[in-house]
Amino acid sequence: MKTTRFCLVRHGETDWNVARRLQGHTDIPLNQHGIAQAMQMAKALKAIDLQFDVLYSSDLQRAANTAGAIEKKFGVKAIIDQQLRERHLGALQGLTTEEGPQLKPDLWAIHLSRNLDHPLEGGESIKQFANRIHSALENIRMQHVGKTILLVSHGGALDMMYRLACKQSLESEKAVAVPNASLNWISHNGHFWQVDKWADTSHLENIALDNLDL
Repeated sequence: MKTTRFCLVRHGETDWNVARRLQGHTDIPLNQHGIAQAMQMAKALKAIDLQFDVLYSSDLQRAANTAGAIEKKFGVKAIIDQQLRERHLGALQGLTTEEGPQLKPDLWAIHLSRNLDHPLEGGESIKQFANRIHSALENIRMQHVGKTILLVSHGGALDMMYRLACKQSLESEKAVAVPNASLNWISHNGHFWQVDKWADTSHLENIALDNLDL
């Protein structure tokens, strides 16, 4: 069976990342640091002559604009896929990690408990989110078997892809960081997924911000 490789990229930094404000489906643009990260990441990928067959991106602008830097550097066009969005965090979207426990204490406690079935008042449950991301990844894989896919998405979405590839349970706490503009490699050999390399920011020359994609 042919191996299909994914190079997963988290979008560059936003002001809401810095403020630790939950973004979810809120369409927040890159800040100046994030634009610089995206440009440097694209430049670094060109410098190492990264070979990929197709580029995918979430439709939220922080991801799409990060993919845009790759489009310009490589002369390609990203395929925009709404299914690659971050988790919809319902009533918690727009709140900082300090405001959440104060303004929505019960909902915040549910969020921290990793309740798999609670949709956070208008959002997605963890199970719904995981199913969406796993379905999107599998659909892309089946369309490009044996190819290398460069994919720009979000911290929570990439965490779900990591869990799929290494069989980490949805109930367990987050096990890995997903820095802004990092490169994360997973693959499928026709039988199963595996993680090949994770959270590589060596191409960013110490300008990556290691935080949660809230």
